[in-house]
Amino acid sequence: MEALRQDDPRLIGPYTVLARFRETASAVQYLAHDAAADGPVVITAARPELAALPAFRRRFHAEARTADRLAGDWVQPQLGLPADDVDDDLLWTAGLYVPALTLSEAIEVMGPLPERAVRILGAGIAETLSRVHATGAVLQGLAPGTVLLAEDGPRLTAFGPLGAAAAAEARPGGQLSVRLGYLTPEQVEGEEPGPASDLFVLGLLLAYAATGTTPLADGPAAEGAERIARTDPELGAVPAELRDLIARCLAKDPADRPSAGTVAAELALEGASGLAKGGWLPELPAAAVVEQGLRVRELAAAGHPVDAQVNGSAGRSANGPADGPVDAPPSGAPAGAPARELAPARDTRTAQLGDIGRHVPATDRPTTQLSVPHELAAPAAGLPAVLPPVAPIPPRPLPVPAAPATPAVGRRSLFIGLAAGAAGLVVGGGGALALGSGDGGTADDPKPAPSRSGPTVAGLPPQPRWVYTHPAAELPPLTAALWNDRLLVLTSDSGATGIDLRTGRRVWENTDAAKGRAALPAGKELCFVAGPSEFLWLSPKDGKIAHRAGYADEFTGTPNLAVSKVVGASGPVVWFTGSNKVTVKAPPAKKGKKRGKDTQVVKSYLFAYDILQRKELWRTPVPTGRGPAAPVYRLIAVGQDDFVVRQSTGTLTPGDVKAAKGKAVFRGFDRKTGKLLWSRPFGTVAPYAAAMGDGRGLLYAAVGDDLQAFEIPSGKPKWTLNGTSGTAYGTPVATGTLLHTTNRNQEVGAVERETGRLRWRRSTEAAPGTAAPAVTLSTTGRTLLAAGRAQVTAFAADDGRRLWKFQDIGSQDPKGPTVTAAYRVLAVGKTAVVQRDRIFYAFPVA
Repeated sequence: MEALRQDDPRLIGPYTVLARFRETASAVQYLAHDAAADGPVVITAARPELAALPAFRRRFHAEARTADRLAGDWVQPQLGLPADDVDDDLLWTAGLYVPALTLSEAIEVMGPLPERAVRILGAGIAETLSRVHATGAVLQGLAPGTVLLAEDGPRLTAFGPLGAAAAAEARPGGQLSVRLGYLTPEQVEGEEPGPASDLFVLGLLLAYAATGTTPLADGPAAEGAERIARTDPELGAVPAELRDLIARCLAKDPADRPSAGTVAAELALEGASGLAKGGWLPELPAAAVVEQGLRVRELAAAGHPVDAQVNGSAGRSANGPADGPVDAPPSGAPAGAPARELAPARDTRTAQLGDIGRHVPATDRPTTQLSVPHELAAPAAGLPAVLPPVAPIPPRPLPVPAAPATPAVGRRSLFIGLAAGAAGLVVGGGGALALGSGDGGTADDPKPAPSRSGPTVAGLPPQPRWVYTHPAAELPPLTAALWNDRLLVLTSDSGATGIDLRTGRRVWENTDAAKGRAALPAGKELCFVAGPSEFLWLSPKDGKIAHRAGYADEFTGTPNLAVSKVVGASGPVVWFTGSNKVTVKAPPAKKGKKRGKDTQVVKSYLFAYDILQRKELWRTPVPTGRGPAAPVYRLIAVGQDDFVVRQSTGTLTPGDVKAAKGKAVFRGFDRKTGKLLWSRPFGTVAPYAAAMGDGRGLLYAAVGDDLQAFEIPSGKPKWTLNGTSGTAYGTPVATGTLLHTTNRNQEVGAVERETGRLRWRRSTEAAPGTAAPAVTLSTTGRTLLAAGRAQVTAFAADDGRRLWKFQDIGSQDPKGPTVTAAYRVLAVGKTAVVQRDRIFYAFPVA
C-alpha cells in the first residue's frame, strides 16, 4: 500500500479513499471505506488518460458488466458499476475487499504450489470459464496477477483484455494500445481467440503454479512467437498426475484442447469448493493472507487517509518494492491485474509471452479504423531496453467520429501487431475493441454465435438443438409445461405461448390465456390451461380457444368461486382447491329482542375435475386457510386408490400452526370419492421440509440433516440416511429401485429405495447455497440433471458419472439486467429443456 498522492481523489462515489492499494496497466486501485459497506472496499479507477478514450470506456463498461453477470462462486459481487451515460472523467468500479494473494505473489512467498492446491486453483478457474464459454464468448482475463488465492478458494478479477493487460496506453488520434501478457498459437498466426484460447492460457498458469516457471518463456524474446506456435512445452517439472492434462491444454491446435468443464472435472471431481474444504493454502501464503487482512482492516477502522507509506504492507508501489507479505486486489473489478513490475530486471519465471519479436501476422486491411503504430512512445514495463527489429506496418488511422451511435468496427477487426517487440492490440479512436470467437459473439455481445465446440466431450455440454429467448417486450414466463412431446407451453401475465419442441420456434400466442397457472395435455387434440377465472382448452396448432369454462358457471352451488393453485394431476384428472363466501343468516329474533346480523363465512373445497370429459368428478369440504381463503395444497404422492397432499405453510392459519406443534400435517384422500382417509404428521418432518412419496407406499422427507423414509399411511419409519451437519436434503426423485437425492451442499446421489443404502454421491461443483438443486430424470431414466442457481449438471443415473455441466451468464444484452433466477429442467423424450428466466435451451440427453 502507498499513501495517497496529491492528485489522487479523496472521495469516489460514496466511498472515502484511504490509500493507494495497487496499480495495474489500466487502473489504480484504492483502499476505501463506507459506513454502508460490509467491510473495507477496493475501488478500481481507470487511469485518466485512458478513461478519456471512448474505446477504453466502452471496453471498461463491457468488462464490468461481464463481471457483474458472473458474480457468484469464484467471482466476487460488485458494489458499484460505471454508468454508461455519465460523461465523467472518473471511471470506476467497487468491490468488497477479500484478503488474498495473487498467484504470482504466492509463488514469490513460497515457490511452487503443492498438487492439491494446483487442482483447486485450476478447477475454480475452469468452473468460471465454463460459464463464459457456454455462450460462445471468450474471457481473455487470465494472468498470474489476475487470479487471487483467497482463504476459501481462488477468485478471478479480470474479465477481458483491459483487466489482464500487461501494458495499455493512449496514443495520438484517440487510439488505445493494449498489450496482452500471454498469447496463444492461434493469436500468433493472426487468428482471433476462441474459448480454447482461454484453455491454453490456463495451461500456462497451472504449469506456472506447479513449477514456479512459465513454459515457453525461456529463450530470446525475438523467438517467442516461434516457441509459442511451434515448440512443445517442457513439462518435466510438473507433477505426473497433472502433466497430461496441462499438456492437452497447451496443444497447438485449439481443437485438441479440452473444454473448461473437462478440466474442472478432471482436477476436482467433487468441485473446487468441495476439494477446498478444511483449507487449501499452504502455511506461508495462508499466513500472509491472514496478516494482509488484519492490516487492511486496521487501516479501514482508522477511517482516514494514509499520510505516509504503510509500514509492513505488502506488494509493490509505484515507488518501488515494499517489505512484508504482498497485498492483493479485490475480486469483481474489471481491471483487476496486479501492480506492474517496474524494476528493470526481467522476471524470467513469469515472462510476458507477448514480447514475441519478428513474426508479424498480416493486418486486416478491410478494417481501416485499426492500425499498428511503428513504435511505442516508451518501452512497456518489463521489456528489455534494446528491442528486436520488426517489419514496419504503416498506420492507417481515420479521424475520430464525433459520437457514433454504434461502433463502426467489425467483429473481425481484432488482429495482433508487433511494434517495437511488443504485441499490441490497437484500436482506432471511434471503434470498439472487438474481441470474440471468429465472427461470433463476445462476453458483451448481445447476440453471441453458437459454440464451435464440435463433438461432445466429457464435461462440455452438448450443442443445444435450439435456443429460444422469450421477447423482452413481454412479461417473463410464470410456468412452463410440455404438451405431448410436441410443444413447450409457456404462460405469463401477458398470455400463453406455444414453442415447437423440434425447432424452438414460437408457433402461436394467445393473450386470452394471460396469468395461466398450469398447462396440461387434454388428450391428443387440446392443451388445458387453468386461468385465474376460467379453464381454457387451446388448439395446439394455432393456440386458439376451443372450449372455455368459467368457474362461476362450471361449478354449481359455489357462486363467485375463487380457484387457488392446481394441486396436481394424474392422467386426465386434475385436483385443485377453491373457496367462496357464503352468507349465514342470523337465527330468528326472540320475542322482544332484535334479530342478529347475517354473517359471511368462507367455505373451501378440494375438487377433482376430468379435463377430457370437462366435468366435475367430486368435491369435498376442507378447512379454510389463512386469508381466509382456500388452502394451497402440494401433491406429495399418488397411489392406486389415494393421493397425499401437504398444505403450504403460507396458507396455514395460526391455529393450524399451533395444533401441529412444529410438524407438517399430511392428508390422504380417496381418488374416487374425495373422502378424507387420514391426517397425520410423519415423524418430526417440518412444515417446510422437502418431501415426496411414490406409488409403492413410501414417503421420503428431510428431517433435520437426514433423509428418512416412512410407510404410508401408518407413518412408521423405514430407514434413515444420515447427512452432513447443517446441510438439509432437498426433494428427491424416484425411478426403478433407486431414489435420487439432493442437498444444500450441492451434492446429488442415489440410494436404494427399500433399504436407504447409499449407492453413490457426487458434487455438482457449485458453491454451497441456501437451497438444494432440483433433480430431474430424463425420460429414459438414464440421465440425472441437477438444476440450481449457478448451473445445471448432468450425471449418469446408475453410477453418478459426471457427464457435463452447463452455465450461462444471463442476459446477452450488455445493458440487460443481471439474471439471478435459478435454472429449471423439463425432460421430454431424449431432450432436456433447460430454462433460466427468459432463455430456454434444448439439450440432447440419454
